[in-house]
Amino acid sequence: MIVASVPNVKTIVREVWKPLVVLIVWDVAVTVFYVISPFKAPSLPLTLFGSALALFLGFRSNSAYQRWWEGRVLWGALINASRSLARNAIAFLGRDDPRARAIILQQIAYVHALRCQLRRQPLDEKVYAFVPKDEAEALLQTQNPANSLLEGTGRRVADALRAGQIDTIQQVHLDAILVDVANAQGGMERLKNTPLPNQYRFVPALFTRLFCLLLPIGLVETLGLVTPIGSTVASLMFLAVFAIGEDLTDPFGNSVHDLPLSSMSRTVEANLLQSLGEEAPPPLLPDNGVLW
Repeated sequence: MIVASVPNVKTIVREVWKPLVVLIVWDVAVTVFYVISPFKAPSLPLTLFGSALALFLGFRSNSAYQRWWEGRVLWGALINASRSLARNAIAFLGRDDPRARAIILQQIAYVHALRCQLRRQPLDEKVYAFVPKDEAEALLQTQNPANSLLEGTGRRVADALRAGQIDTIQQVHLDAILVDVANAQGGMERLKNTPLPNQYRFVPALFTRLFCLLLPIGLVETLGLVTPIGSTVASLMFLAVFAIGEDLTDPFGNSVHDLPLSSMSRTVEANLLQSLGEEAPPPLLPDNGVLW
């Protein structure tokens, strides 16, 4: 996620430079043709086309941002539930109890595993550092490691009930927190596995490129030799808005525009280790204005 106060123009240009180069060549070709030929450029209702396209792109960008923001809300709910789980495990079992410690460490591993799953990355060392070796090896055989870790936490809570360490009311309370965690994960998986409909991706791309191709034809009579400059600047704006909407459709990717899952996972890790009285890792800092 970009956290710099001033947007980086290089980042924007980097995402649209390929179609922009093609459009610059096209703008120059159109300008040269109409300057040296006796033909006149047709009158095009560019204002009408541009207004309709701007509304379309704005609606699509809003839809994409809603997905991005919902992902942030779900991850925030996961952070709060993780803190509540640790707080109640310590309150019911005691900080020095091995089972309470196992529940808290497993929740840290769960958060890191979920981060890797959402980013379509293999499980990293952060996951294996907080679970026993036999359980870590078993994770490699599961299709949903995060859910397996959550099930393991549920079994530990049930074991505490059978051992008489907690009563049924406390067990129900802990299970309710695990349900909140599972609901948050389900919401994130829904966003990850359900992209925007194809019409939201194909039609805006087609209309944006078509408008950029028509733009120099409609401007050349008015702008003359400076048509490539005016057309390129206008095309850059439309292409940038389209690219922003495209980037926000998947809030759990691993690009500069996506949610900082690594940073939020580190937050959970630090908070839960501190609840055990252990040294917490420092928060992640932005790298060149980007928080990962």
